[in-house]
Amino acid sequence: MSESNKKAEFGWVMFDWANSSYNLVISTAIFPTFFVAVTDPFINVAGFSLANSTLYAFTVSFAYLIICFISPILSGIADYGGSRKKYMRFFTTMGSLACMSLFFFNGRAGLLGMSASTSLWIGLSGFLIATLSHAGSLVFYDSYLADLVPPRRSDKLSARGYAFGYIGSVILLIFNICMIKFPHAFFMTEEQVSQNLPIRISLLSVGLWWLGFSQFSFAYLPKDKKGQILGNVLTHGIDELKKAWIRIRSNYDLKNYLFAFFCYSAGVQSVVYLAAPFAQKELKFESANLIMVILLLQIVAIVGAYLFAFVSRKTNNFFSMKIMLFIWVVICICAYYVQTHFQFYFLAAAVGMVIGGIQALSRSTFAKLIPKDRNDITCFFSFYDVVYYLSVIGGTFLFGLIEQITGSMRYSVISVIIFFVFGFLFLQKVKIKNLEG
Repeated sequence: MSESNKKAEFGWVMFDWANSSYNLVISTAIFPTFFVAVTDPFINVAGFSLANSTLYAFTVSFAYLIICFISPILSGIADYGGSRKKYMRFFTTMGSLACMSLFFFNGRAGLLGMSASTSLWIGLSGFLIATLSHAGSLVFYDSYLADLVPPRRSDKLSARGYAFGYIGSVILLIFNICMIKFPHAFFMTEEQVSQNLPIRISLLSVGLWWLGFSQFSFAYLPKDKKGQILGNVLTHGIDELKKAWIRIRSNYDLKNYLFAFFCYSAGVQSVVYLAAPFAQKELKFESANLIMVILLLQIVAIVGAYLFAFVSRKTNNFFSMKIMLFIWVVICICAYYVQTHFQFYFLAAAVGMVIGGIQALSRSTFAKLIPKDRNDITCFFSFYDVVYYLSVIGGTFLFGLIEQITGSMRYSVISVIIFFVFGFLFLQKVKIKNLEG
């Protein structure tokens, strides 16, 4: 491997290192528990009284609905105009600044004389913008995978990216946990602690981490190749998308794989985004203890990403993924009956074991399945990401809706099983003899 290729691969995995801090600290560990803790149990929105955890779930759905509409057009334009890195940089900058803005969110207490409602909308707006920016950047990031390595190495590099992401985000989370649990060691006064300064600095740190470490990616990933752009750029972007859709529609295996990916991703992302509020509401976890649980989940996920990459190498990707889908079903059943903190610790470890593997293998499997003459690579990954976004919308919206109707998140958890079952059934339809390409 040439020195330039090594640097490009390093730059690629460092983007996972940089942006995974959003996944862990903002969307999983700290912000969801902080949001539920500092807002009223029920919040009036446009005349409707919504549980705060339901409003959080609906905000996730809305963010992904927005990015679902704009990312196909952006990726088509980027593919046609050779502007992948440009758009990665734009979304990274916007998302980082949105994370930093969460420093000013303090729920009912407010800050700088602002009302509780103003504080609420600062928190929701910052979270929404950070969420859609994170998703938008991944459209262009994921598309580099098939360019950087041949199909036989995509599993390994994809798993390495997720491992870097988990390691980097865990380092930042450990720092944040120390600051939250021992604020006086960081020279904070009681008044500052009462204003949730340790948590708010933790949210600020995500933006700084994300923006800072992503500079390695922008320095080492291949430069954009500027082609001659004729006519309307937007029209060309849409045309590129149409071409990719025609090719996907006529490919039986690729189409069924995307159906499967939609189904099981809806289940996975529901668990990722709403596990913390579930433990906080149903099991009465304290925020600090819950953050420690999620730290355990992330450490186990590093092992899981490599374990299932190894299993797929010895068997095949689909066999490994079917094992994980079965484990996900068992996890949901157990979550419905879980009553103690110890039981939840065990479930968190199980989730960690399969979440890293399912995400890494999903990405690399798609890279293997797309047509070999991949001139419009970004558009193919745009479809992959749009399916992912739709799955998040469907999963989180259903989760929040069932909680709103039943008043219990346990029923929401058990409903997630249907996504994993249908994901398994669609995977059964994919008949691929050789994924190594």
